[in-house]
Amino acid sequence: MKTPNDGIFNRSGSSQGAGVAKSGSWILAATILGSSMAFIDGTIVNVAAPKFQSAFQATVVDVQWVIESYGLLLSCLILAGGALGDRLGRRLVFLLGVGIFAAASVACGLAPNIHVLILARSVQGIGAALLVPGSLAIISASFDESSRGRAIGTWSGFTAITTALGPVVGGWLIEHASWRWAFFLNIPIAAAVILLCLFHVPESRGSQAGRLDWMGALLATAGLGGVVTGLLESSRLGWRNPIVLGGLTGGAILLAIFLWVETRVSAPMVSLSLFDSRSFLGANLLTLLLYSAVGIFFFLFPLTLMQVHGYSATAAGAASLPIIVLLGFLSRWSGGLVKRYGGKLPLIVGPLIVASGFILFAVFSAGGSYWKTFFPASLVLGLGMAVTVAPLTTVVMSAVDKDHTGAASGINNALARLAGVLAIAIFGIVMVHTFTAHFERSLPGLWLPPESVQEIRVKEIDLAGMELPKNLDPAAGAAVRNAVSQAFLSGFRVVLLSCAALSIASAAAAWRLIPGES
Repeated sequence: MKTPNDGIFNRSGSSQGAGVAKSGSWILAATILGSSMAFIDGTIVNVAAPKFQSAFQATVVDVQWVIESYGLLLSCLILAGGALGDRLGRRLVFLLGVGIFAAASVACGLAPNIHVLILARSVQGIGAALLVPGSLAIISASFDESSRGRAIGTWSGFTAITTALGPVVGGWLIEHASWRWAFFLNIPIAAAVILLCLFHVPESRGSQAGRLDWMGALLATAGLGGVVTGLLESSRLGWRNPIVLGGLTGGAILLAIFLWVETRVSAPMVSLSLFDSRSFLGANLLTLLLYSAVGIFFFLFPLTLMQVHGYSATAAGAASLPIIVLLGFLSRWSGGLVKRYGGKLPLIVGPLIVASGFILFAVFSAGGSYWKTFFPASLVLGLGMAVTVAPLTTVVMSAVDKDHTGAASGINNALARLAGVLAIAIFGIVMVHTFTAHFERSLPGLWLPPESVQEIRVKEIDLAGMELPKNLDPAAGAAVRNAVSQAFLSGFRVVLLSCAALSIASAAAAWRLIPGES
């Protein structure tokens, strides 16, 4: 799902409106395709996850790393990517990002094992951090004030459409060709973007481009990387393992140093003074909590549909469409809620509706007809997000003065992406422990040979992607598979109820911190 401020994350720069009449459509096409490539990748890979988990016989921790490596680099470097474009040239950095993203996509598609896939996904994250902020910055610099709003609206509408269609088209390719096409799909798109940029997109730079806070970017990446490593590997290695302890301790120390550095550099990556505004603090706390819930949901939901309920990749990709479509169609309406009711009320009501959606998913998690279970839950969740996102963006932007709107939107955008990274790491632990506890209670009643029990216990970290021992007879295999599914659903319900709690907490943050007139 696109994050708040995706549609406005840009920095001011010189307008080159004179060439818009001739190249405006081409500029929009290039920026729409480029940014859509990154947005689509964030959803298609979740649909492809069960397939490459099976192909590589990977654990759920490995699958988490495939998602996390991309999100971690993107969220930590996206602010630096925007600043680099202002300094070196927005088209140049955007093209560099597209090229890196495309090359990494090829490496992902050709990956011979899970470790190469994780490494290639990390490089993809670096490419995305360069191209995502560049797309809106190019539009802002290329269109004059009279046409800029319409151009951004067109960009936002078409990226919403491509983001919605991406998982469906990608799911069809995954189902009928290979999971590798989730990555190969990026190649023709990237080629089209590069050609359009070279021939039709003008270069632009920021008129007041400052120094780049590379120290802050490196400290944030290393610190969060250490924390995420410790959290993810704890499920596989245990909390006392030196890698886990070192990752958590070292990561925490580096993040503390990062905060110290950000208060002393002349051009910080994250301007901490912005958080002096209660509205800005409240909106970003809401973002952290709500998008944590959304992030872990979109990670686990496709796994549940494909590995437990037997959905095809195409059907799993289409299952979330109601959420995305509602968000797209109602965004204009929800933007008007701020004018009528202020920002505070929608930011209380919206997350509470989202919480209701998560509770419905928990109630219906055992399955049944999609139209009677997951579809109504998706409608409620989509409505809640639609009520929330536009007012959230408005509150973030109105909480700071005009000179800091670019920084404010960038911080909120990065925080939304980071929320998903942290949620997958933290709630992955909850999922694994709940699954293991539930499954262990079921094992004695299955009456399996001791050697089969031992083999199954070694594979418990694979969750519903577990490959069963080959010596089991059909009846025993069916019983084990049912126990695995029930254990997975038990963990999924716990996570969904946790998501509901996070959503309620985000509403409480809005109630306590955002002033009534916001």
